[in-house]
Amino acid sequence: MESNGGCFGKFFLIVLLPLLFVFFLGANFFGFIDFLSVSSHTFYITVAIFLIFLLFIPHNAFISFCKIKNQLKITQNELEKNLEKTALAIEGRTKSVLSVRDFLEDYFKNIRNDNFAKIASSTFPMLGILGTFIAIAISMPDFTVNSTKELDKEISTLLAGIGTAFYASIFGIFLSLLWSFFERIGLSQIENLTISLEEIYSKYIWSKKELLKFKYDQKTILDSEFIKALKDVFNLDFIKDLNKEHLQSYEKIINMTKDSLVNLEQSLQKASEKLNKNIQELHMASNTIEAKETLEQNLEQFNKSAKELKDLLISFDYGLDGALEKIDSEVAKSISMVEQLALNVKKLKE
Repeated sequence: MESNGGCFGKFFLIVLLPLLFVFFLGANFFGFIDFLSVSSHTFYITVAIFLIFLLFIPHNAFISFCKIKNQLKITQNELEKNLEKTALAIEGRTKSVLSVRDFLEDYFKNIRNDNFAKIASSTFPMLGILGTFIAIAISMPDFTVNSTKELDKEISTLLAGIGTAFYASIFGIFLSLLWSFFERIGLSQIENLTISLEEIYSKYIWSKKELLKFKYDQKTILDSEFIKALKDVFNLDFIKDLNKEHLQSYEKIINMTKDSLVNLEQSLQKASEKLNKNIQELHMASNTIEAKETLEQNLEQFNKSAKELKDLLISFDYGLDGALEKIDSEVAKSISMVEQLALNVKKLKE
């Protein structure tokens, strides 16, 4: 695939036909042959267009392909270095993720000026048309002559100038067609070279299908690990057992609390009966009127507390936490009342 030598042969191949056309016009202009009548301004305009064409030729794809082939060995070395830099290990295999096509486009972007290449095919016809109008303007006769003979001469000069002026337009259109022809050939050769290099290094580069498959496999693995992690964190059996244990403990607390409250209620009832009996005994004494009133008030408050305690037992199932707080409060009040009653009874006995 490597080619030695310069690109002069390619350059000359593009220039050959335009150069022959210029020589043909020059031979007619200088009188070496008498095939066409060529005016001086038409010849010089055609030569100017040809020189501009020479400036564009190095940017033609046909020449660019020749330059690419001449430095192909260097290009391959750079490509192999970049393949090593962009290597990626997947499932025990190591390949590069580099795109050969993208690498070549970046590597050869300075070989030619794409801006010149894009405007060339439209530039040459425009130059030819411009040259034609310039030639016609230059050959425009002077209609201020006095004699008919001189006027006929001026008209003949005008017609001759107009006839030869169109050679510039023909030359410009011809250069545009020639440029496009070699441009297409060069682009086709560059494309074939790119495809050839892609095939050579394909075994060292991950294809899009392989990367897509790996991406899909990785996503599947991550999804599986995520689901497994969720199962480990949110173990349904563990939550079920935990809820069961909490429910049993809750039921046990409720039962124990209910039993304690029932026992407390029975104790309060016994205390109430004993207090009633004491009140009846105290009622017999005339010197205990004031104590009796106090005891009756305490008994009334005690009965009220017992009633509230009973209501609390009935509404216990509506909320354990609130019930326990209420129970603590009522028990504290009942104990306080019992202590007060005990003190009053002690005073009465004394």
